[in-house]
Amino acid sequence: MLAKRIIPCLDVKDGRVVKGVSFVNLRDAGDPVENAIFYDSQGADELIFLDITASHEKRKIILDVVERTASDVFMPLTVGGGLKTLDDIRALLNAGCDKVSINTTAVKDPYFISRAAERFGSQCIVVAIDAKRVAENMSDATGEDWFGDPSMSDVILDIPAHDAPAGAPPDEKGPTWAISTHGGRKMKRINALRWAKKMEELGAGEFMLTSMDRDGTKDGYDIELTRAISEAVSVPVIASGGAGNLEHLYQGLALGKADAVLAASIFHFREYTVKEAKQYLRDRGVPVRP
Repeated sequence: MLAKRIIPCLDVKDGRVVKGVSFVNLRDAGDPVENAIFYDSQGADELIFLDITASHEKRKIILDVVERTASDVFMPLTVGGGLKTLDDIRALLNAGCDKVSINTTAVKDPYFISRAAERFGSQCIVVAIDAKRVAENMSDATGEDWFGDPSMSDVILDIPAHDAPAGAPPDEKGPTWAISTHGGRKMKRINALRWAKKMEELGAGEFMLTSMDRDGTKDGYDIELTRAISEAVSVPVIASGGAGNLEHLYQGLALGKADAVLAASIFHFREYTVKEAKQYLRDRGVPVRP
């Protein structure tokens, strides 16, 4: 079995690490490069930077952060937030990041993922899926129609009946999740499970899966969601949203079948260290890297 990964996530605003709930009541959590060096020394397997002020004029700030980080640490670095063009991806890769995370642009233009994978390789294209449980009365909060691309119509949300017929496909039974975009501010009528399959087909090399219902709660990952996506695709899945203790990390890997777990607050504010997390997982029989 491949070793599971522990991935701290840093939200970066104007060159500083911040932490809040849904980007509200943000607290300063230090210099991103200093944080990166600390996590590298702790044995973190990777690091994710999410640029939460990713407008064009501020892109140079995150590029500077990436360049300084890449010169001081050697663990893989993923950067997400506001990527809209292939030039955006190229600039970040040239600055020293290893992978990029894409969400809203993929929803607006699904074939952007195939173009990015063809240009830079699937191994560096991470599709971020922010998923939220939905009910039968869910509507598209954007008020917009679908992309207008008939070839993508198979991923439009179709709420299943409570008593799905025997033999129905796995994604037609039980709970249904829709896609959230724009940092959780908009919803799209897209079935998250079908979306993951489509994104893998188009070239996604990895998924960063966040439960919007659990994010910031510290109540643990949405195990049902994580397991459903992990079993549906053959590329790695990073569980995100809700980690509050080390047992939650174990559950995301062992029960959710994720390949990696992402956490922020529990590491940033030193509630736990990466070393403690890895030792806890080893004690529970989960293979992790040194």
